Amino acid sequence: MSRINKNISDEFRAIVLIGILFFIFGFVTWLNSILIPYLRIACELDNFQSYLVTFAFYIATFAMAIPSASIIKKTGFRDAMTIGLLMMAVGAALFIPAAMTRTYSMFLFGLFVTGSGMTLLQTAANPYISVMGPLEFAARRISIMGVFNKTAGILSPLILGAIILKGNENIESHLKTLNAVERAIHLDELAAKVILPYLAMSLILAALSVLIRFSGLPEINLEDDSRKASEVSSRSNIFQFPGLVLGVISLFLYIGVEVMAGDTIISYGISQGIPFSEAKIFSSYTLTGMVVGYLAGIIFMPRFITQERALQVSAILGILFSIAAIVTNGFLSVFFIALLGFANALMWPAHWPLAIKGLGKFTGIGSSWLIMSIAGGAIIPLGYGLLADAFSPKQGYWLFIPCYIFILYYAVKGHKKTEWKLSKKATTEVTMEQT
Repeated sequence: MSRINKNISDEFRAIVLIGILFFIFGFVTWLNSILIPYLRIACELDNFQSYLVTFAFYIATFAMAIPSASIIKKTGFRDAMTIGLLMMAVGAALFIPAAMTRTYSMFLFGLFVTGSGMTLLQTAANPYISVMGPLEFAARRISIMGVFNKTAGILSPLILGAIILKGNENIESHLKTLNAVERAIHLDELAAKVILPYLAMSLILAALSVLIRFSGLPEINLEDDSRKASEVSSRSNIFQFPGLVLGVISLFLYIGVEVMAGDTIISYGISQGIPFSEAKIFSSYTLTGMVVGYLAGIIFMPRFITQERALQVSAILGILFSIAAIVTNGFLSVFFIALLGFANALMWPAHWPLAIKGLGKFTGIGSSWLIMSIAGGAIIPLGYGLLADAFSPKQGYWLFIPCYIFILYYAVKGHKKTEWKLSKKATTEVTMEQT
């Protein structure tokens, strides 16, 4: 009995610690929704340039996912998480000289370093929480992590927005009344407002790295996972798992639409004539919808709804809410963008167990590929920025539709594919070669 109690205690402690990490992911990630309009003003940018914020942050996942897997293999999960937190602390600290000089490229570099550290954390934490128990309950466990993540995401733009926008609610109209010298002084003062919050964030991240290092977090060995399928031994590389490859593409698109829904909503609200002082909290509406969706997942999956069915419903809702946002105006249109938070909530937890199912010894590298797909948050919002500049912020949201259609395909059919189907001609050629 004492051994059982100890196992339960260790599992609970691990879930709490991983939950803290997911809280950090959310807090840091969703600061971007405030940074985009803030840096657009402070560094005098256009829409496309301002969305380089998401590019710099999320492209780190593409650059660092495979190296992260190597780091985890050499150091173990706990030490890799420690290193990731320290990297994030350094990235946050880089905001201090960036703000002091109002240098946009340094802000972007700080975001890249922060994103790199978070990639290492994500590469360790997501497969860790996925294999802690039965795979059919993985989406529920990840949903619990999602509550930590998105609760932090609700708080972070509110906190940073209150700090940097205090006394600057009508800043854009005020700047138009100033001469060049006065404008530069005012913009320098605005940029300096991020120094204290990012200094505090850097110190907190460094302290958390120490906590994780000495936490006694138990290690897991993905390659020895008892869930590996018997046919895996006959496969030599990750490309022989179409369910994973299509899952990477689907997750890439999902991350793109999630970031669009959360990080563009403030700027979109402003374009709809809503004052900055009101629009600054809109990203929290999107994330509140995600928290509601996660709670629904915890309650209903897998007892009442399967992971694949949840993904199908989510994609359909995404299509419907996107169209509704495009054909309406004002606050109602913004409200439908916020509802995409609810539609998107279960996509992350549903993708993971579907994509890594049956990978066996390839689970580690497969997880790295899935983390690389977070680069969708770097690429797709840039596409939105181009469309917003060329047409309008509202018309840019047509980009949602093809993304959700592919996700629906993966939820219905793509995740079930166990092998690539060759064309009739290719099949004949392979048969002749074997003969």
